[in-house]
Amino acid sequence: MRDPVLIIAEAGVNHNGSLALAKRMADAAKEAGADVVKYQAFVPERLVSASAGMADYQKQNVGRAESQLEMLSRLALSFDEFRELKAYCDGIGIRFLATPFDAESIEFLKTLDPTVWKIPSGEVTNVPYLLRLAATGQPLLLSTGMCDEDDVAFAVDLLREHGAGEITLLHCNTEYPTPLEDANLSAITALRERFGCPVGYSDHTLGIEAPVAAVALGAEVIEKHFTLDKKMEGPDDRASLDPEELRCMVTAIRRIETALGEKAIRVSPSERRNMTAARKSIVAKRFIRKGQILAEDDLCCKRPGDGISPREWFSVIGKQAVCDFAPDEQIRF
Repeated sequence: MRDPVLIIAEAGVNHNGSLALAKRMADAAKEAGADVVKYQAFVPERLVSASAGMADYQKQNVGRAESQLEMLSRLALSFDEFRELKAYCDGIGIRFLATPFDAESIEFLKTLDPTVWKIPSGEVTNVPYLLRLAATGQPLLLSTGMCDEDDVAFAVDLLREHGAGEITLLHCNTEYPTPLEDANLSAITALRERFGCPVGYSDHTLGIEAPVAAVALGAEVIEKHFTLDKKMEGPDDRASLDPEELRCMVTAIRRIETALGEKAIRVSPSERRNMTAARKSIVAKRFIRKGQILAEDDLCCKRPGDGISPREWFSVIGKQAVCDFAPDEQIRF
């Protein structure tokens, strides 16, 4: 059996810059059954220039005209707040993770002793950033949004050449929300075959169908944005699950994991008791006399399956009847 799917509840910046709200999100993720609650760590002026504009989806969701720097400054948590948040997550028993978006945030997060790092889609081509994380030697989760195969190969090769730990690729589409027709879940299989590493899925579609389907396709990690209230004015709230939807997703994934089972063709314990009733045995089609040579026209197959199996059909044909057989009587030797 494979390890359980790692379910990451992506809080992102849906706390809207409030530490109290970020803690409530940790509570909600824990209650929903997620393994990890993940945030985004950044120093706004290290992440974007003053002239950087907002993405179209951000403009629509935030409902105001401002620069990325202005928006991110409202959404950022301080390093001290992250320390408190990490301690809070440890206290309630959910794993804390934060995606760093700049070198200063990477150096800070090292002080929190992370066991894995998340590389967001926007940093896949950022060589200095990738080198800094490769140098940790720790496992990496790499989102592939906005990437073609060459982009992914570039990042994977660079990270491996510079000492990175195990890389898990997260298939991703960086549109909020992602149209289902652009989800391209088949890329999960393609990434695994092309790069020979574990693969997961970072989902931005509406609903829970895509991440559940991704698990059926072999995703080992699922990351999904959630919010406490979709009506809040953060850039990602409207494309996120609410706590009840998050709980439903976790439940559905765990049920699908149970249904996937193992790579074996076998009779399951629950169906074994039905074999006698559902399968057939070789029986006399008409009256057969003792000593008669059995021919196909003398025989047929009927339930129950507690006699000679029809799999033995060819070995039964041509044998001599050991006794008289009435119609429907099971053949025996």
